Amino acid sequence: MARRKKGRDVHGWLIVDKPAGLTSTAVVNKVRWAFDAKKAGHAGTLDPAATGVLAIALGEATKTVPFITDALKCYRFLVTLGAATNTDDAEGEVIETSDLRPTDGDIEAALPRFVGDIEQVPPKFSAVKIDGERAYALARDNEDFEIAARPLYVEELKFISRPDADHVELEMTCGKGGYVRAIARDLGETLGCLGHVEWLRREWSGPWDVEEGISLALVDDLAKTEALDIHLRPLEEGLADLPEYMLTPEGAVRMRNGNPGMIYPGEAEWGDEVWCSFQGVPVGVGILKGAEVHPSRVFNL
Repeated sequence: MARRKKGRDVHGWLIVDKPAGLTSTAVVNKVRWAFDAKKAGHAGTLDPAATGVLAIALGEATKTVPFITDALKCYRFLVTLGAATNTDDAEGEVIETSDLRPTDGDIEAALPRFVGDIEQVPPKFSAVKIDGERAYALARDNEDFEIAARPLYVEELKFISRPDADHVELEMTCGKGGYVRAIARDLGETLGCLGHVEWLRREWSGPWDVEEGISLALVDDLAKTEALDIHLRPLEEGLADLPEYMLTPEGAVRMRNGNPGMIYPGEAEWGDEVWCSFQGVPVGVGILKGAEVHPSRVFNL
């Protein structure tokens, strides 16, 4: 007989303002413990040194994680000019320096080449797999390897400020799979001065802004209490980019059993991905085909 998972059946999203110094997995584990939840996961890793929005899904909300992972995200970050590190951020060792310092105009003129559909080589200290091994593990062992470039959509890369000659603050809005550290590295190489990320903060992710985030200290303070549940956000917030359809009573029964469910009319088109609800409760996500939605995910709520 299979063992039942311990913990509560708690469903929804907790938006954490992640502190520096912790891995995303450590934050997820802390939140899962605090809620005594059976299941938890996050939508988009932040490096240990990074701060900002870390969206954590609990219970059935984990089925909506891909929709947040695929959503646009915004990062504010400071680039240190004049030095390259082996990790492309301030946590690493300086491997090369330059006395060259670009003007503000030089920097602003270089930014457009990093906007749109670009190709980006992830940092060697990253979780990318190379022949089954994590790149960071190979890098720590001083292995010689290359990482293939990957496509990245960058909607916007803005010049924010120039605190001094050695630093520039930028803001980037991009799709999934982007490495801010690689942007800093490549910008420094393009400008001829080298560069790495000094600090990084995720300002928003999908539908959630950092101002909506709860601190990990408060999660600790409210752990195992009903007061923490108040900060839980509805599962359907993770589906904000999809149209909602209302199921008929019969359609709700059918979809909950994994079958196509009948819906009331809406404005989406044949083949669109939509989510369905019945009497205000999310039931599933699927593909619209005429007067039915064929489910790909069903929520057990």
